[in-house]
Amino acid sequence: MLDAATYTPRLKADYRARIRPAMKEQFAYKNEMQIPKLDKIVLNIGCGSEAVRDSKKAKAAVEDLSKIAGQRAVQTMATKSIATFRVREGMALGAKVTLRGDRMYEFLDRLITVAMPRIRDFRGVSGKSFDGRGNYACGIKEHIIFPEIEFDKVDEVWGMDIVICTTARTDAEAKALLKHFNMPFNS
Repeated sequence: MLDAATYTPRLKADYRARIRPAMKEQFAYKNEMQIPKLDKIVLNIGCGSEAVRDSKKAKAAVEDLSKIAGQRAVQTMATKSIATFRVREGMALGAKVTLRGDRMYEFLDRLITVAMPRIRDFRGVSGKSFDGRGNYACGIKEHIIFPEIEFDKVDEVWGMDIVICTTARTDAEAKALLKHFNMPFNS
């Protein structure tokens, strides 16, 4: 059994031992605090029109996202009523969760080493999905690629947004950081 007080996620230990010195050498940082690091990972599932027809779909999305993230997800609600889409203000439309600290490193490790290789016809993720401030966003078409989700019990397959926020100032620094974490970029 692992002792929670002494346990360090594999990617976090790798960041401290290997990635920080490599990044410092690559970008010639003068100060240790300039070295980019992971800040948070935000996961989002939007149910869309499915949640409008059946309110249980949003609850199922919250449960699935909670299993994937390892912490409780929250329902996202509609902020405005839109009559053409039959959406009312306050209606549950999806789920989101923000991961920080050890859970963030654990999720990134599972995403890169377990989930992404399970994607059909996977050729890597786009290296162009940075926002200009060092944050990376990608989408997954099927949430069932995660081993926490039992395929037999899933009634709906959801798409999922993953946003990896870093403290990097430029996209080049953030891409180098994620490459050190073995993110499978295709370009």
